[in-house]
Amino acid sequence: MVATLPQTQYETVIGLEVHVQLKTDSKLFDASPNAFGDEPNVNINTPCLGLPGALPVLNERAVEFAIKLGLALNCQIAEVTKFDRKQYFYPDLPKGYQISQYDAPICEHGSLTLSNGRHVRILRAHLEEDAGKLVHAGSVGLAGAEYSLVDLNRAGAPLVEIVSEPDIRSAEEAREYMQQIRNIVRYLDVCDGNLEEGSMRCDANVSIRPVGATEYGTKAEIKNMNSFRSVQRAIESEVARQIELVESGQRVIQESRLWDEATQTTKSMRSKEEAHDYRYFPDPDLRPLAIPREQVEAIRQVLPELPHQRYDRLISGFGLSEYDAGVLVEFKEMGDFFELATEHTDNYKAVSNWIQGDITGYLKAQKVSIFETKLTPTALAQLVHLVDQGTISSAMAKKLLPDLLAEGGDPEKLVAEKGMVQISDEGALRAIIQKVMDAAPKNVEDYRAGKDKLFGFFVGQVMKESKGSANPELVNSLLKEMLS
Repeated sequence: MVATLPQTQYETVIGLEVHVQLKTDSKLFDASPNAFGDEPNVNINTPCLGLPGALPVLNERAVEFAIKLGLALNCQIAEVTKFDRKQYFYPDLPKGYQISQYDAPICEHGSLTLSNGRHVRILRAHLEEDAGKLVHAGSVGLAGAEYSLVDLNRAGAPLVEIVSEPDIRSAEEAREYMQQIRNIVRYLDVCDGNLEEGSMRCDANVSIRPVGATEYGTKAEIKNMNSFRSVQRAIESEVARQIELVESGQRVIQESRLWDEATQTTKSMRSKEEAHDYRYFPDPDLRPLAIPREQVEAIRQVLPELPHQRYDRLISGFGLSEYDAGVLVEFKEMGDFFELATEHTDNYKAVSNWIQGDITGYLKAQKVSIFETKLTPTALAQLVHLVDQGTISSAMAKKLLPDLLAEGGDPEKLVAEKGMVQISDEGALRAIIQKVMDAAPKNVEDYRAGKDKLFGFFVGQVMKESKGSANPELVNSLLKEMLS
C-alpha cells in the first residue's frame, strides 16, 4: 500500500511527458516493420541500427499522425520543423544518439481541460524515434534483475512525446490527464494506447512547494510506470517521500527515479540530465521539413469526433448520466456499439445499462471486445424492445443474452423457440397465485397478521410455479390485492 499523504501545507506540482507510439506500418526513418509481439531482433534494418552508410528517410504517415494529434490537443502546428540528434549512451540505443526534435517541434502551445475545469498547458508535442527495449531477467522489472537482454525491434519506432507544463496539482489529476490522452489517441486511431505493451508510456516530473509559493521546488522524474494506477501511486509515493525529506531538514535531489511496483516506492536511478547534457545538434542527414498550411487544414477537416465532444453529445442528445456517458467514452467500442443500437430503439438508458452491465461481464469473462461477439446492435435493440413490450421479463432477457453473445441470432425467434414468452394474462396469473396461496394457508394467515416479509416467499413461489415466465410487475400487483 502507498503511504497516506501527510496533511501538510505543501502544494504538489506535476508535469508529465507522455510518449505515444504511432500506429504506422513501418518505423520513423526506415522500412522495417513497426510491430509488437514478434520474436526479438527481427524487425530491424540498417538505419535503426546505425550501421555505416545508412541514411534515414522520414515516414510521411508519422508526420500526418503527429499533426492530427497536435490539432486534437489544440496545438499550433509549425510551418517549418526539423530533427536533432540527442546524444546519450545506453545499451538499447545502438546508434549512440536518438533522432528527436529540440528547438523546432512539430506541435507546441496546446492545452487539455480536466473534468474539474483545470486547464493543463501543453508545451510541445514532438516527433522522435523510440529506443529498443531491455528485457530484465531474474526479477519483476529492473530492480533486482540478474541480467538484461536487448531487443531492438522497437528501436526506431515513431513516437510523439507530449510534454505538459507543470500545471497538474495532484496524482488524481495526473491519472485523468493520462486517461484523456489515451482516449484522444484511440479516437484518432493514431495509437492503440496499450500501456501494458509500452505503446503509451509516461514520465512524471514531481516537486512540492509551500502553498502560496511561486518558485518551483526541486523535481524528481519518475519512470517505469505502465498503468494508470501505477502513475497515480508512484506520484503519491514520491510526494510523500519529498515531504518527509523536507520536514526532516533534508533536501530533494534532482534525479530520475524508478517506480518499483513490488515495494510501491520510487527508487533512485541516476542524476537527472539537463538539455545541455544531451548535446543536441541538427541531424545532418535530415533536411528541415516545411509543412504546408493546406495540409494542416485538410487534416483538420477530417478530424473525427473527439472524446469530450462525444461525452457532451451523449448527455445532451441521449439523456445519459455523466457516469454512463463517461464509461461509453472511455471504452470507445462500447460507445460505438451503443450508438448503432440506438438507431433501432429510443430506450437509450436500457441499451446503456445492458452494455455496461451483463454484456461487460461477459466480455471480461471471455476476454473479447464487444464487436468480437455474435451479438449485433440490432439484436440488442430488439431484446430491449421485447422487454419494453412485456413479451419477456428482464430475467428472461438475461438468460437469452449469453446465447446471443456466443451464437447470435434473432431475439424474437429465440424467445419463440425456447417457449420463453412472459405470462401477462391476468386470469392465468390469478389462477397460479391462488394455487400458491392454497398450498400455504399458514403463511397466508401469518402475512395477513402482519408478517410482511412473507411477501417475498409468495413472489418466489409464483415465479417457481410459472417456471419464471410470470410478469414480475403484474405478479406483485395481484399478490398485494389477493393477499390483503
